[in-house]
Amino acid sequence: MLRTPNIDRLAAEGVKLTQHIAAAPLCTPSRAAFLTGRYALRSGLGSTGRVQVLLFLGGSGGLPPSETTFAKRLQQEGYTTSLVGKWHLGLNCEQRGDHCHHPNQHGFSYFYGLPFTLFNDCMPGEGSDVMADVQHALRNLTMLLGVGLFSLVCVRVCGLLEVSLCLLAVLVLLSILAAAVWYIPFKRLQTWNCIIMRNQEVIEQPMTVETLPQRLLREAQHFIKRNVDQPFLLFFSLAHIHTPLFKTPAFAGKSRHGRYGDNLEEVDWMIGQITETVDSLGLANNTLMYFTSDHGGQLEDADSIIGQKGGWNGIYKGGKAMGGWEGGIRVPGIFRWPGRLSAGRVVDEPTSLMDLYPTLKYLAKDTQPDRQSDGFNLMPLLEGKVERSEHEFMFHYCGIYLNAVRWHPPGSDSVFKVHFFTPNFSPPGAGGCYDTKICLCHGEHVTHHNPPLLYDLFHDPSESRPLTPDTEPRHAEILEQTTKAVQRHRDTLTNKKGSDETHSHPDADAGSVQSQMTLDRILWRPWLQPCCGTFPFCGCKEDTTHI
Repeated sequence: MLRTPNIDRLAAEGVKLTQHIAAAPLCTPSRAAFLTGRYALRSGLGSTGRVQVLLFLGGSGGLPPSETTFAKRLQQEGYTTSLVGKWHLGLNCEQRGDHCHHPNQHGFSYFYGLPFTLFNDCMPGEGSDVMADVQHALRNLTMLLGVGLFSLVCVRVCGLLEVSLCLLAVLVLLSILAAAVWYIPFKRLQTWNCIIMRNQEVIEQPMTVETLPQRLLREAQHFIKRNVDQPFLLFFSLAHIHTPLFKTPAFAGKSRHGRYGDNLEEVDWMIGQITETVDSLGLANNTLMYFTSDHGGQLEDADSIIGQKGGWNGIYKGGKAMGGWEGGIRVPGIFRWPGRLSAGRVVDEPTSLMDLYPTLKYLAKDTQPDRQSDGFNLMPLLEGKVERSEHEFMFHYCGIYLNAVRWHPPGSDSVFKVHFFTPNFSPPGAGGCYDTKICLCHGEHVTHHNPPLLYDLFHDPSESRPLTPDTEPRHAEILEQTTKAVQRHRDTLTNKKGSDETHSHPDADAGSVQSQMTLDRILWRPWLQPCCGTFPFCGCKEDTTHI
């Protein structure tokens, strides 16, 4: 067993949500939905193709400036707000330093941490997460052009063949261009993406991963202590447990589950430190603490030396990037507030990460008009004033494609889930997309189901026994009700494309927001790249001697 006494303590002293659902199975869209209380496609952060998250800090995509986060709402109500840790929702739009997507522009008064994310390129020897096949193709093209150029020069020097100087000049230019396109954006990813910022200043580039957990914890604790006498909101967004896994000496080899277990026990320790800080300052009875994750574990991330690196999802099928399968979207949910919430309460009703936005609005007494929301205030459910969740239906997206719908019928314990399509696992018979390393949402990468696959999560949480008209008397009614729910949901969206089908066609937000996930917004642009120093000679180190 993994030892998580501090997380266990949070659950024992608070309310545990057993059916807590992320709005997407990947970090960028899930975080957008979490912060805004709205499905990610309403913010333009749903993907149409293979790239499902932001890949470069020097891209122009991100959470649109027109969006509203719960931090911005609380900031307007007089709260001091902070984000410590991972952002991964973009930085600049048109030029370096415009910071249009920066946390400071989205309601966080103070930011310290990773404007991008932690990924394998941040740690030498861990491989690359970013377009590995494209990198391989560009490298091969560069080598091919180089060999061709060298061969033609040799042929000309030896007088074996007439080779024009114009042809050689063209090949030289093409070789230089191919090398630049491959080397500059991809081989320097550690410098471009793996940085630490304090507010809008780059203070470390590239970052030293080994001391990152201690620095994030220190900043979070200091923020709490600085604001002990005023209302505050702290979003402590850990870099754990994302690959590459940390190797913190105090936790290395201490768990019974390899490096992944070590990292999880380090997370538990950090949660304990934050809880102790809150309690020691006498803030426990008037502080709401919330613990969750943005998606499930990535099953495909493993090797023969370290073992499972991306986590595991217990009885739940699937994982990160696998659309609506439960393993990628059912996440921990714990609320602790000793002064208001009864200890040890367990809520089995469907709830969502998007519910935090309206919950915080309610607690801050924010009654100002707002835009279309997809979450609900959780306080009546957490306090035991109601027994049923307001989420009769939930919609599970894979990119911008409606993958599945969850229905919790009134007066029933059942929670039915309808899958319109499912990702194609590879190799055949596997439980994930091991050939491609991550599942995709479109084309030949998915299988459409007509009629849709249907499960009852109350009786079959592992989604292993599809229901049929012979095994479920309400089969036709369930499909009819979910079809109507999809149409009502789509009525809140505009620019609908496609036919009358209830799935697989992209939708845009009611505000007609531009897609933030197109290739031109995702790919690296040198004029958008944050840099400490003179670009492209970026480099600096934070003073960590006191850590």
